[in-house]
Amino acid sequence: MSETIENPKKSNGIFILIILFLLISLAVMAYKWSGKNADLNSCKNEVTSLKSDMDGMNQMMVGYVGSMSNDLKADFQNMLKTYDELIEKDKSKADSLNIQKEKIIELIKDLDNSKRNGNLNARKIAQLNRENATLRNIMRGYVVQIDSLNTLNVKLHSDLDQTTTKLSTTEVERDNYKHEAEVNADQVKKGSKLQAFGFSSSGLKMKLNNTTEETNKARNCIQIRSGFTISENPLTSPGTKTVYMQVIDPDGKTLQSRTSNTLTTDDGFIAYSDKKDIDYQNQRIDMTIYYDMQNNEVIKGNYKVKIYCDGLLIGSDSFTLK
Repeated sequence: MSETIENPKKSNGIFILIILFLLISLAVMAYKWSGKNADLNSCKNEVTSLKSDMDGMNQMMVGYVGSMSNDLKADFQNMLKTYDELIEKDKSKADSLNIQKEKIIELIKDLDNSKRNGNLNARKIAQLNRENATLRNIMRGYVVQIDSLNTLNVKLHSDLDQTTTKLSTTEVERDNYKHEAEVNADQVKKGSKLQAFGFSSSGLKMKLNNTTEETNKARNCIQIRSGFTISENPLTSPGTKTVYMQVIDPDGKTLQSRTSNTLTTDDGFIAYSDKKDIDYQNQRIDMTIYYDMQNNEVIKGNYKVKIYCDGLLIGSDSFTLK
């Protein structure tokens, strides 16, 4: 019996605790709701105050809004002009650029409609200015992109012009160096040129003892001789050198034992009469070259003798046969 009485008491205690917990929770929620409600009212009051301030500002700025809208419209129109210039520079981007132009045109219409309907205020101007800034940033990107291509194109032309100029300069320098080298080579050649001097040229006749002596009689001449001295020259490379003698008769014909006797000189190919090799060691050397008349008809008149070495005329002489 006592156990039955104790159980209802325990149950009543639990219910009381639950009710107390619910009451406390309800009180806390009521307190928070009251706080939030106060915050909400405060926000509403603040919004009302700000709206009032905004309306006041709009009323104050009525005189300025028109001027600001005109500036904004002019800015939009300048952007349209810039986009037209960009399309002219790079037609491949015309579609993308025209899309941006359409956005600007729509904003101009919006601005004009707001003006016409009396809805143009500082807030609207601010909104349009934000749109303007966004579109201007997009336009700057296109300007940098397209103008960099044009700058690159200009740079390529500039590089080409510089390369052409450098090439022309290089060609001029090359030609100058070539000319200078040729001049130097010519000077070296002239400086290293040997000289023949101290000539003794004449005709020779045969004596009874089978020796020869000088003669000035054409009918007795069987051989032509030219003796001379080769000068010393330290600039000339030493070694074996071939000295050529050219004998020209009174008719202007070069006397030759063979028609193949020719040599190359600065004046081209010439015929020579005879030649002789010498061992030149940069010192003076005396020498004599002979030419046998053989079956050549010896005519009277003045004979010229020319001596060549290393392709250059190094001396000349003459004599007369009567």
